[in-house]
Amino acid sequence: ARKVLDLAAEKAGWGTPLKPAAGMRAGRGVALMHVFGSYIAQVAEVEVDADHDVHVRRVTCVIDCGFAVNPLTVEAQMEGGILFGLSAALWGEITLANGRVQQSNFHDVRVMRMNETPRIDVHIVPSGEAPGGAGEPGTSVAIPAVVNAVFAATGQRVRTLPIAGQLEKS
Repeated sequence: ARKVLDLAAEKAGWGTPLKPAAGMRAGRGVALMHVFGSYIAQVAEVEVDADHDVHVRRVTCVIDCGFAVNPLTVEAQMEGGILFGLSAALWGEITLANGRVQQSNFHDVRVMRMNETPRIDVHIVPSGEAPGGAGEPGTSVAIPAVVNAVFAATGQRVRTLPIAGQLEKS
């Protein structure tokens, strides 16, 4: 756990100042988990605009999934999991009416678009341990990393998801 956390902080430039675009507030957040047999840490960098919309600019991910049988597949799985987690954190609301879920497919479920996709850096810790998970862990850690970054940028804690529409004007 310590190895992935330290490497994530190093690769993300933790402790160095962020330079947000004009009119934006910026913050970095970190999260660490041991999940599905893997240790994973992520650092998310966000900007929050004047309308309180959150823009994820970069995610640095470090995973120790044991022996990475196919490192390119691990990297791709982490990237996809991160994007799934970011979409859920930012917009993933599920609404019910008369006991039924109203969203049925991608036409009414917001997912991150290509032009919204942040830079994602994945680093795999070399290991001789038994292979662990490499799909779900990316999703699991992206959400707390982003909400911690939102707090760093705004001073406001996010207590429920999705984040969209929750931030107060300051």
